[in-house]
Amino acid sequence: MRTHEDSTVRTQDDGEGGHGWWGFARHYLEMVVAMVVGMLVLGTVTDIALTLADVEFSRAGHPELALLEMAFDMSVGMTVWMRLRGHAWPDVLAMCGAMFAPAVALFPLLWLDVIAADSLMVLEHVLMLPLMFVVMLRHRDEYGA
Repeated sequence: MRTHEDSTVRTQDDGEGGHGWWGFARHYLEMVVAMVVGMLVLGTVTDIALTLADVEFSRAGHPELALLEMAFDMSVGMTVWMRLRGHAWPDVLAMCGAMFAPAVALFPLLWLDVIAADSLMVLEHVLMLPLMFVVMLRHRDEYGA
């Protein structure tokens, strides 16, 4: 397993584990898949737990909570995958920050009625996915590029 300490910068795919830009792109896609799995699995568990506890949770009525739950669920899936791939905690936390950072910008806009609650999730993803890419670019040696 590759760890943060033995990462090296590579500019080409050397055939050993998919380094270079292809490895970078593959890793990005792997993280997106891990996020979707986390969102589906933990989202389902949350829905079941809330139903069993007889707690009414309307995503339309509580858009901020729904967004934070989704970011958390995706962060858990991504964290598991990144740790399995040997990433250090600071890199994992930086990537998790990319899941939550858009909310910091979007919540005030929601509260000021600049954006609608039903567009919050879409805007979160529109901001989050490029932000993840930027975090990965800042740490190219960790992500294989």
